[in-house]
Amino acid sequence: MQLPCRKRKGRERLRLANPMTARGLVIAAPQSNSGKTLVALGLARALALRGVAVRPAKSGPDYIDPQFLARAARHDCLTLDAWAMSRTRLRALARAHAGSDGFFVVEGVMGLFDGASSGIGSTADLAVGLGLPVVLVVDCAHLAQSIAAMAEGFIRFRSDLAFAGIVLNRVASDRHEAMLRAALDARGIACLGAIRNDPALCVPDRHLGLVQPEEIAGIDPLIDRAAESAAAGIDIDRLWSHARALGGAEGSRRLPPLGQRIAVARDRAFGFVYRHWLTDWHLAGTELSFFSPLADEAPDRQADAVFLPGGYPELHGAQLAAAAHFKAGLVAARDRGALIYGECGGYMVLGQSLTDAEGITHEMAGLLPHHSRIDRPHRTLGYRLLRHQGPLPFARALSGHEFHYSTSSGPAGQQLFVAADAAGNRLGPMGSVIGRVCGSYAHVIDTHEEAP
Repeated sequence: MQLPCRKRKGRERLRLANPMTARGLVIAAPQSNSGKTLVALGLARALALRGVAVRPAKSGPDYIDPQFLARAARHDCLTLDAWAMSRTRLRALARAHAGSDGFFVVEGVMGLFDGASSGIGSTADLAVGLGLPVVLVVDCAHLAQSIAAMAEGFIRFRSDLAFAGIVLNRVASDRHEAMLRAALDARGIACLGAIRNDPALCVPDRHLGLVQPEEIAGIDPLIDRAAESAAAGIDIDRLWSHARALGGAEGSRRLPPLGQRIAVARDRAFGFVYRHWLTDWHLAGTELSFFSPLADEAPDRQADAVFLPGGYPELHGAQLAAAAHFKAGLVAARDRGALIYGECGGYMVLGQSLTDAEGITHEMAGLLPHHSRIDRPHRTLGYRLLRHQGPLPFARALSGHEFHYSTSSGPAGQQLFVAADAAGNRLGPMGSVIGRVCGSYAHVIDTHEEAP
C-alpha cells in the first residue's frame, strides 16, 4: 500500500515530461460539497510554487469560483461550459488559454455526471470533449471500505471517460487512511493521495455562492494552507504523470463586441464577467475601459457601448442610489446613442428602483421601466436558450444561464429575449429594451452554434 509523502518542499520544481506541451487534468467529485474547490485551489497554488505555469479553468456557468482559482494560480481563469459551448469552441478556448507549456487544471461543477435538465453539460462531458482524464475527489468523512464501491461505480459508468485516480479528502486519521487505501488497492483503483480533515479550510458563502475573494481577509494564507495540505497529501509527480496533452483546435465563432469602445463596470457590485468575452472582444480590436459605479465613476465619455455585468448590487443599494455621477454618465451615454446592456445585477441597476433584503427601496438609474426587489427572495436557476429581439450585435441564438433571488415588475414593453430552458421548454419573454438600452436577468454565455 502506497502511503503519501508527508514532507515536500513547497518550491521544489516539478519534473516536466515535455515542458513545451500543454497538459491538463479535470478535478471532479461525486457530489457538491466534497471539497473539490479547496483541493483545486491547493493544487493550483502548490504547482505554481513549484514553478509550473498553471492555467486554471472552471466547468459550468460560474463567476465566483474562477476568481478563487485565478488567485490561487496567479493567472486568469477560463470558464468552460459543455452545455452552452460547442465542442469546437471548448477546445479552441482551452488550447489558447493553456498556451504551449501551461498545466491546464479544470475544476468541475456539482457531481461528475450532473448536467442540465436535458441531461448534458456535465463535468464528464467537458472532460471527454477536451480529452482529459479525471481526478475524483471523494469526501471520506463518512466512508471506509465503501469507498471502493463508490469509486468503481464512477470509473465504470462511462467507457469514454478516462480516470487518473482518486484523492481521498477529509480523512480523519492514519488508521482511516489505511482502511480507505486498502479497499481501493484491493480493486486495483489508483489512489493519488489523502488530505486530512482541516476545519480551518473553509470559504464563507452567501446567496449566490462563495463570497468573492477580495472580500475575505486572509484569503491568501487560506489558499497557502490548502496548498500545503495538497502538497503534503497528494503525490503531485504521480498526478502530473496522468495529465494529457491538449490537442490542437480549429477556430470557432467568437462573441461579437458590443461596440468599438466598450466601458465595463467592475467592482464588488459588478464582478460577473466571463473571461472569454473580454478575450473575444480584445481579439476583435475593441478598446476596453473599466469604471467603478461604487466609486461613483461614470463610463468613458468616448465609449460607444456600456456593459453592466451581474454581481451584488443588492448589497450596495444605498451607495449606488447616491452615485449621481455614475447615473448621469449612463444618461449621457444613452443620449449620445451608445448601446447600454445590463445582465442580472446590471439589469436591476438600469431599472427604476431596487428594494434590498431589509425592505429599503433605493432609486436606480431609471433607464428601463422595471422595479427590482430581493426582500421576498425567490430562487430562479437554470440554463437558457435565448433569441434576442433588440439592439445587441450578438448572433440571434444564444446560450445563457439564469441565477437570482430577486424579482422584477413593471409595465410591459419590448422584451429583449424570448427564452426556453435547457430541454427546449418555452419560458416566454425576458428583459426589456428602450431604444439602445437593454437588459435581462439572463447571463449570456456564448453564441448558440449547435446543439451541445
